[in-house]
Amino acid sequence: MIFSAVQSLNSAPLSKALPSARSFSLLLKHLLAAYLCIVACSSIADAPFTVSTDRLEVTDAKTGLVWRRCAEGMVASLTGCTGTATRFTHVAAMMHASSQSGGWRLPNVQELSSIADLSRQLPSIDIVAFPSTTLGYFWSSTPDATTSQAVWLVDFNEGGVFSNYRDNTNYVRLVRAGQ
Repeated sequence: MIFSAVQSLNSAPLSKALPSARSFSLLLKHLLAAYLCIVACSSIADAPFTVSTDRLEVTDAKTGLVWRRCAEGMVASLTGCTGTATRFTHVAAMMHASSQSGGWRLPNVQELSSIADLSRQLPSIDIVAFPSTTLGYFWSSTPDATTSQAVWLVDFNEGGVFSNYRDNTNYVRLVRAGQ
């Protein structure tokens, strides 16, 4: 399209070489699409996350960890995650994770905070890799050393790490070792 438009500009008289408003608009749309593709494609090569072909999992290139794409309770689809994330007490979160086959587990606080993106807010996570991430706190498996009643978690509103009592309810994103 772009080549043919340029070629017609070179071979036609000036009055016929000027594109109509409609074709000029179409040419601009194609140029913009090509530019966006170049920008997107170059950032994909540097992307820290790879979404699986079935859209259920995300692999972190830096850590090699594999994450569930959706928070527990939500369902992965071609367009993202649907449904509502389930809130768990910490004990219920640990039990839920251990009931999942395939090596899924609750991440430790370092693993969980590694997927937080502090350059983003509401949510502070890559929304392409982890679509429809529920705003709120997600449990880790790391206990708070100052009290046996609390565990560390990550707030995906702004990416902070906090301690919270085990009896409170928060969200869960499971992880497993890469293969």
